[in-house]
Amino acid sequence: MLDHYLVWAVVFLALAFDYINGFHDTANAIATSVSTRALEPKKAIMLTAVLNFLGAMVSTGVAKTIGGDIVMSADLINSGIICAALVGAIVWNLLTWWWGIPSSSSHALIGGIIGAVGISVGFDALNEQGIIKIFLSLIVSPIVAMVGGFIVMKLLLLIFGRFSPITLNDQFRRMQILSATLMAFSHGSNDAQKAMGIITLTLLSGGYIDTLDVPMWVKLACATAMALGTAAGGWKIISTMGTKIFKIETINGFAADLNSAITIFTATFLHLPVSTTHVVSGSLLGVGSSKRVKAVNWGVARSMVMAWFVTIPLSGLVAAIAYLVGHILFG
Repeated sequence: MLDHYLVWAVVFLALAFDYINGFHDTANAIATSVSTRALEPKKAIMLTAVLNFLGAMVSTGVAKTIGGDIVMSADLINSGIICAALVGAIVWNLLTWWWGIPSSSSHALIGGIIGAVGISVGFDALNEQGIIKIFLSLIVSPIVAMVGGFIVMKLLLLIFGRFSPITLNDQFRRMQILSATLMAFSHGSNDAQKAMGIITLTLLSGGYIDTLDVPMWVKLACATAMALGTAAGGWKIISTMGTKIFKIETINGFAADLNSAITIFTATFLHLPVSTTHVVSGSLLGVGSSKRVKAVNWGVARSMVMAWFVTIPLSGLVAAIAYLVGHILFG
């Protein structure tokens, strides 16, 4: 009976993670368009919420990667372990949201799973090759985004550089709405699938389903949770992403959003989970550097990188503590 309740506890926590991921990562899709005033904040958030939902419904490849590539076998874990993993990820996400640090929800989730599985059944239960593949995806994607942002911005300046700044800002304000739309859709297509993968893995380990195929109700629930979280907004991180890295104009915002969307779409097509936060940050750094290196506030960039490095071990530590406390209380 306890196992049955724990399965539903995982579903609740996974949806809570998706909800928090929504308002934690809202900044990724709308920070640039809000900071350049291409979109009003309320309209931007509602547009992003709808597109996050639609994006979450298009694919399940990333969900299968999360559900199948981190643990050697679903038989080695149980709902209690996954609950602890989600607690670790959620606590870290809430702390970084409160402090206004744009850390990675993806890193927090991976760290939570590693910590909970390691403390409960041992690190041998982890799929080393699968984790390395996911780590490489998370590490390489912001570098690719930074290089891509630099190239896209240089190309735009090469093509449109002869126009006056006023003309460019007016024209790209409309274009930025399009790029923000693509960014919001791509965010939903990758990030919502992480919670889908966790729930599907739990259902498989509990014998409720026979394969790692994501049930429709799981897709709908995760897509809705992320959309509702996005609608709640994430103003502290919007401030960091939209104003503190460098002074963004509409052409910069368009370049960053377009490049981020392309990077995330590519990862989703390859069934690879990426950190939307990392990708957008990388794009902004690349776009800013194309103007001149000193235009970027590298101090903010350094604080982000520090947050990225500590997210996995700290969320893993919280997950391990959560598992031990749960084990003491419930046996």
